[in-house]
Amino acid sequence: MKLNEIYSTDKTVVSFEVFPPKSEPENLLKEIKLLAKHKPAFLSLTYGAGGNENKSFKLLKNIKDSGINVMPHFTCITSTKEKISQDIKEFELLGIKNILALRGDIPEDKTFICHDFCHANDLVKFIKGNTNLSIGVAGYPEGHIESPDLKTDIENLKRKVDAGADAIFTQLFFENAFFFDYVNRVRDAGITIPVIAGIMPVISEKQVNKMISMANISVPKKLKEALKKYQDNALLDFGIEFATEQCIGLIKENVQGLHFYTLNKSYSTDKILNNIKE
Repeated sequence: MKLNEIYSTDKTVVSFEVFPPKSEPENLLKEIKLLAKHKPAFLSLTYGAGGNENKSFKLLKNIKDSGINVMPHFTCITSTKEKISQDIKEFELLGIKNILALRGDIPEDKTFICHDFCHANDLVKFIKGNTNLSIGVAGYPEGHIESPDLKTDIENLKRKVDAGADAIFTQLFFENAFFFDYVNRVRDAGITIPVIAGIMPVISEKQVNKMISMANISVPKKLKEALKKYQDNALLDFGIEFATEQCIGLIKENVQGLHFYTLNKSYSTDKILNNIKE
């Protein structure tokens, strides 16, 4: 099922993100099996161009063979049209219907020069013009870290949408107000496609610090205090409670989808979804 079909329902759609483990992929498949009981619309797999090298194609096939709709991430900044075309053919052979098109991180090598795809909208346009894949793109409720302001960032988002994107998946956020404001700004810009809320359950202080060092993510006072007060299982429980409140608030406002960044751990996401159903 393609993204435009998935988000045609009035109900809030649930989906998950996982990443290829460095070793023991069978452990990830066990985690996915535990999450499958929540009947996700799809599972996204973080992924870079050059799938043959990082063995993601094999994992994609394993996930798809398990009966779960899978959407690979696909980055383009270091790739050529020839390489992108080759990898997309692999997707189509696997029966993939959806793809998350991303620019990807710019390599730290100062001599780096992009090839055929310098921005995500370049990749979206290429995929749209050469395949029947449905395309998801990234959105940033507090603005992309490289963008001078949120207005400019939404202008860049509009370029991706105009190039053929079908849904927007947001970066994680800890305050729903940022998401609601972002959706209003996106709609004011003339963008009508679904905006899906990215949720990451808090697991550790290290995890939170890593995320805020890489992106524009505000940490509310309640969470800051909890990071100082709690550790280990106590912090894990707090993270579940915190994300549950987030999700309930989003569902009350008819959010079209909740996309959980699971970090390859099913426990917190499973508990959150159980709480929502109660």
